[in-house]
Amino acid sequence: MADVILEVLELRKSFGALAATDGVSLEVREGETHAIIGPNGAGKTTLISQLAGNLRPDAGSIRFAGGDVTRLSAPQRARKGFARSFQITSIYRDFTALDNVALAVQAHSGHSFRFWRPAREERELRDPARAMLEEVGLGARADVLAANLAHGEQRQLEVAMALATRPRLLLLDEPVAGMGLEESQRMVQFLSGLKGRRTLILVEHDMDAVFTLADRVSVLVYGRIIASGTPAEMRANPEVRRAYLGEEA
Repeated sequence: MADVILEVLELRKSFGALAATDGVSLEVREGETHAIIGPNGAGKTTLISQLAGNLRPDAGSIRFAGGDVTRLSAPQRARKGFARSFQITSIYRDFTALDNVALAVQAHSGHSFRFWRPAREERELRDPARAMLEEVGLGARADVLAANLAHGEQRQLEVAMALATRPRLLLLDEPVAGMGLEESQRMVQFLSGLKGRRTLILVEHDMDAVFTLADRVSVLVYGRIIASGTPAEMRANPEVRRAYLGEEA
C-alpha cells in the first residue's frame, strides 16, 4: 500500500457563527485520486483553500510528506510540491497558451519574472511548456491568446500550468465546471491518464467524473466528513445517499 502523503487532522475554520470546516480529518495516499464531494455550502472550497495555504485554519493540522505545513503560506507550500486549479479559471488572458505555461515553468525554475520578455525566446522554458500543452491536448493551440480559447480549453490550460510546476499534490477545484459534454469527457480522459502518476485531490459536482476518476471518495456535509471509502462503497452507503447523492446515485 502506498505511503500517506497528506494527513489532515481536526481541521476547523469558522466565519462568524458558520463552521465551514468542523473537525475535518482525512488521509491521502501517494498516487491516488481522492475526491471530495458534498452539496453546495458543505465547505469543499474552504477545505481546499486551507490545504493550498490560501486560507489559514483556526485549529487542526496539515502534514505533507512527513512535515507540518499548517502555518506555511501558499507560495511556501507550492515550493513543497502543492499546486492548485481554481473553481473560476485563473489564467493570463492576454498571453498565449504557450506563454501561460512557460510562466509556470519559469516560476518553478526560480527565474525572475522581470526577465519574462527575453525569456520568451528561451528554449529551456518553451520546450517543456510546449510538451505540457501537448500532454493536455492543447498542442495545436499553443500560439492562441488564452482569452480566445474555449472555456474547456482554458480549464485544460490551467491544469497544464499547475502540472508545469511538477507538483507532488495537485488540488483540482471543479475541473469540469461549466464544460459541455464533449469538453467534460476530454478533461476526464486526460485526468484518467494521470491516475497513479500524480496524487490528486478532486472537488467536483459531476458524479460521473467523480466515480470515473476517484480511487477514494470523502463526503463533506456541513463542514464534516460523514463517510470515506471507494466509489462503490459511497454509492451503497445509505447515509451518503440521504445526505447528498439522492437520485444521482
